[in-house]
Amino acid sequence: MFTSDVNGRITEIMFTAGSTVKEGTPLVQLFDGPDQGDLASFKAQATVAQISLDRAKQLAARQFGPQATVDQAQSAFDQANAGIAKTQAIISQKLVRAPFDGDLGVRKVEVGQYLTAGTQIVSLTDLSQLYANFTVTEKDSAALKVGQTVRIAVDAYPGRAFEGKITTIEPQIATDNAQHSRAGDDRQPERILKPGMFATTTVVLPDKPPVVTIPETAVDYTLYGDSVYLLTEKKEDDGKTSLTAVRTFVQTGNRIHGRAEILKGLKPGDRVVAVGQLKLQSGAAVAISADPTPPMPAKPPRY
Repeated sequence: MFTSDVNGRITEIMFTAGSTVKEGTPLVQLFDGPDQGDLASFKAQATVAQISLDRAKQLAARQFGPQATVDQAQSAFDQANAGIAKTQAIISQKLVRAPFDGDLGVRKVEVGQYLTAGTQIVSLTDLSQLYANFTVTEKDSAALKVGQTVRIAVDAYPGRAFEGKITTIEPQIATDNAQHSRAGDDRQPERILKPGMFATTTVVLPDKPPVVTIPETAVDYTLYGDSVYLLTEKKEDDGKTSLTAVRTFVQTGNRIHGRAEILKGLKPGDRVVAVGQLKLQSGAAVAISADPTPPMPAKPPRY
């Protein structure tokens, strides 16, 4: 939304609501009759002052006139030119132009209306490139870097992702324990994203080294720590192998899409009990079920 810098009565509206305009396109003309009269007056004064200055310089060069007369003529000429420049600036302010390329919205003014400085005229939006402001918690702020890729999703276009780059990170932590960032360079040739849309942002972090993950249902979260039932093999006296479930404490990391990251306590290849831990005790003998693995939830929880 842009406004006028000066007050004035609207004499002409030169745009159509909803159209696309280029930078510098005239949009609204305010009444500038008195200013045009002042401009003509200053131009006439400048013409007379120029003639007087030239004559004073010629007389001074022949020593027929004092230098003071030249200085006075020069001052009068400069004042007239200053009046011209000031009046031209006022006249230019009364012709409101588009400050950049973009699409116009709904018109907020009418011909004949007295427009005060700061009154909204029409919205102007550059839909070719948008910025998305989002917040992260203080805990996650250390992982943000300028230039990281951000994927943006909006409710209006489910299933589509729009990519951008982090251009700005607010250096101060807000009182709501969040840090504000801005993702820019979100170019959209289709011009379908609109300012004000609610967006869900996902910051793409650098690849991590491989980690051990297990189904989240396998982790038993308690006040004493997180634990799993680790399956260990034991050979019986008759040479057969049996499985035993042993409670093992682990250190968990991130949880996403129904799986938990294990930072400490398990190694690749370990087998754990995924369901039914309430029926187990540490050291109990177990057997692997032939039933298929329980299906994952249709919409796994997000963290």
